[in-house]
Amino acid sequence: MLAVNIDLVPRITWMGFVSYKSPWVHFKRNVNEYIMYLIKSGELHMVEDGKEYILKKGDVLLLEPNLDHEGLEKHTCDYYYIHFKHPDMAPVNVEDPESFAKRFIFEDQGAEEDVKCCFPKHFTITDKSVLSQIYNSLNEMLQLYRRKNYNRSLTALKLSELFILLSRESLLEELQNSRKRTTKAIVKAHGLLDYIHTHYQSKITSRDIEALFECNFDYLNRTFNKLTGHSITHYINKVRIDQAQELLQATHLSIGEIAYLVGFGDIYYFSKVFKKYAGLSPAAYYKKIREEE
Repeated sequence: MLAVNIDLVPRITWMGFVSYKSPWVHFKRNVNEYIMYLIKSGELHMVEDGKEYILKKGDVLLLEPNLDHEGLEKHTCDYYYIHFKHPDMAPVNVEDPESFAKRFIFEDQGAEEDVKCCFPKHFTITDKSVLSQIYNSLNEMLQLYRRKNYNRSLTALKLSELFILLSRESLLEELQNSRKRTTKAIVKAHGLLDYIHTHYQSKITSRDIEALFECNFDYLNRTFNKLTGHSITHYINKVRIDQAQELLQATHLSIGEIAYLVGFGDIYYFSKVFKKYAGLSPAAYYKKIREEE
């Protein structure tokens, strides 16, 4: 497993797409940068520091700096490659992959260490829609990279975005594989997390959730609670109050306006929920942060 600090931007030194229609074997080399391969079709047989990899469609491999790598067999292959350097990227030892995946995907990530995302150095993307999304992202990165100048910075940001996507997909797959009996529920809980974060400003009811995710609310709620440590209602309120705190810190909007913006139709109920989660009423919280400025 590799961990990368996504608060820091990588520096891309070289990237491209190659299509070998005649059998070809990769040459031997040792470079002082990371190299990411993503296979679109065919096969690429590689060995790095004595470990062999047979890469096929959907496979991602991240080669590490200062290790010998070379091809093993001749094959036709189409693949993307990205050479890059990063100031804070390194291998991490994971003893319990399931707990590790659960923490990064479902639990609250407010601590400083959580600005890092993690993914295996070699894994396969099996979801066709995700793979299509990644291909589109790589093609967009290539267009930006070839234009040079400030577009290189945009390309680097796109690579950071790709790290996050790869991290989520690889860790979600790890969690699914470790809990095969509840795979569908895990996928739905993961989808519900995204839904809450994009729709917290609107009214979200148990009936809406059942219709959207085609799942009994109580069953989904138990799965969601087991994975995140929060009930669905508690998590929705938590997201809303977190957003309200940010608005109180960054704006001079009235409490009524903030309540409306984060999904509460009743200002008195908003104040009650806010105090329960933040420990202070909205007015007291606003006064406190202004006194600290």
